[in-house]
Amino acid sequence: MANEPATPARPSFGLTVLAVSLPMFMVALDNLVVTNALASIRRDLGASVQGLQWVTNSYILGFASLLLVAAGLGDRYGRRKVFVSGLSLFVLFSVGCALSTSTAALITLRALQGMSAAAVLPLSLTMLTLAVPPEKRGLAIGVWSSISSLAVGVAPLIGGAVTTGIGWHWLFWLNVPIGLIAVPLVLRVHTESRGEAARLDLLGLLLGAAGVLALVWAIVDSSEYGWTSARVLGMYISAAVLLVGFVLWERRAAQPLLPLRIYRSRGFTLANLSSLAVFFGLFGSIFFLAQYLQVARHHSPFVAGLWTLPWAVMPTICAPYAGKLIPRVGPGRLIAAGLGLAALGLAWCALISDPGTADWQMVAPYMLCGIGTGLIFAPSAVVVVSSVQPQDIGKASGTNATVREIGSALGIAVLTTVFTGRGGTYLSPAAFTDAMIPGLWICVAVLLAGAAVALGIPALAPPAPAPAAARQPALD
Repeated sequence: MANEPATPARPSFGLTVLAVSLPMFMVALDNLVVTNALASIRRDLGASVQGLQWVTNSYILGFASLLLVAAGLGDRYGRRKVFVSGLSLFVLFSVGCALSTSTAALITLRALQGMSAAAVLPLSLTMLTLAVPPEKRGLAIGVWSSISSLAVGVAPLIGGAVTTGIGWHWLFWLNVPIGLIAVPLVLRVHTESRGEAARLDLLGLLLGAAGVLALVWAIVDSSEYGWTSARVLGMYISAAVLLVGFVLWERRAAQPLLPLRIYRSRGFTLANLSSLAVFFGLFGSIFFLAQYLQVARHHSPFVAGLWTLPWAVMPTICAPYAGKLIPRVGPGRLIAAGLGLAALGLAWCALISDPGTADWQMVAPYMLCGIGTGLIFAPSAVVVVSSVQPQDIGKASGTNATVREIGSALGIAVLTTVFTGRGGTYLSPAAFTDAMIPGLWICVAVLLAGAAVALGIPALAPPAPAPAAARQPALD
C-alpha cells in the first residue's frame, strides 16, 4: 500500500563483509607489523633486547588475555557496541604508540592496543555470521579468512617498507584513517545483536582473563628463562590454578562466561585442537623463515617480505573457494588437506634451506604452505560457529581466537628453545640455518598431528536461519 513504510534495503554482501573485515585486517596486521621495525625502534628509543621482545609480546599478552572476556561483554552489552568501542580505543592507543618517546611507554601502549584488539577479532566473525544469509555463510567466512591470512602474510612486508621509507612511527599512524573509515561503516551496515540476556559473570571474567594471561606469559618467557626455571614454573602453576578454578566456577555458575556445553560438540572441540596445531606450526615457522631470508640470504626487511609474498597471497586466493567447497567436501577433509599441504611445504623448506639456496627455490614451498593455509581458516571458522547454538556463537569465536593465540605463542617459544639449544646465532648464516631446520621438522610433525585430528570433524548439518531477533536493530 502507498502509505506503508518501505522496508530498509539489506546492505550489499560486499559491504557487510568489508565492514567487519577491514578492522580485523588492521588488528591482525599490528600483531606482527613491528617485527621488521625493531632495529629502528632500538636506535630511536635506546631499547634493550628484552625491551624489544616486550614491544611484540605485550600486544600478544593483552590480546590473548581478553579475547574470551570481550566476547562475553559483546553478548551482554551488544556486539556492535563493544566492537566499535574496541576499534575506537585501538585507534586511540595507536596514536599513543606513534607518539611514544620511551620504550616503557611504547610497551604499555602496545599492551593496551592488544587489549582493545581483543574486542575486534572474535566479534567480527560473530557479527558477520549473523549478518549474512546461511547459504552465503561459507563464502563470507572464506573472504573474511582470506583477508585475515593476508594481514598476517603482508605484515613483515608492510613493516619493512614503511619503516624504511618514512619511519616506524607511521606503522601506527596508518591505523587512524582506517579507523575513521571503519567506525561509521560498521555503524551503518551492521545492526546490534546480543547473546542471552544474562548478568555478567564477573568472577569467571577475572579467573579466565588472569589464567590465560599467566599461561601466555609463561609460554613467552619460557624461551628466555628456560622451561624449568622457577619464574616460568611459577607462572605455569599459577595459570593451572586459575584455569582449573575458572572451569570449576563455570560448571556451577548460573550464567557462565563460557558455557561448557559447547565442548560437548565434537566438531567444536576438534576444530580448536586443529587450530592450535595450525598456529603452532605456521607462526613458529614464519617467525624463523622470515629471519632466515635476512640472516642467511642477507636481504633487507623489505626484500625479505617480497620473497614471502607467495605465502601471503595464496590464502587470499584460495580461502573464498575453500568456503564454497565446505558443503561438498566437508570441513574436516578440507582442514586436514590444508594441514597436510602446509606440512609438505615446510618439509620442503627444511630439506632445501641453506645459505647457498637460491631465493627462487623457496617460492614453490612457500606457495604450497600458502595454499594449505587458505584451505584451513574458512572451514575451521565455519565449524566453530556452526557447532554451537546461535546464542553461543560469540563465546565460541572468542574461545577459538584464544586457542589460536596460545598456539602462536607456544610455536614461537618452542622453536626459539630448539634454536638456542642447537647453538643458533644471528652472527653466522650457517649456524642460524642449522639451528632453524630442527624446529621446522617439529612444525611438520605438529601440522600432521593436526591433520589427523581434523579428519575426525563431522560433516555439518544444513545451515539453519539465524534467529530473527539477532537480525533486528536493537532499540537502544
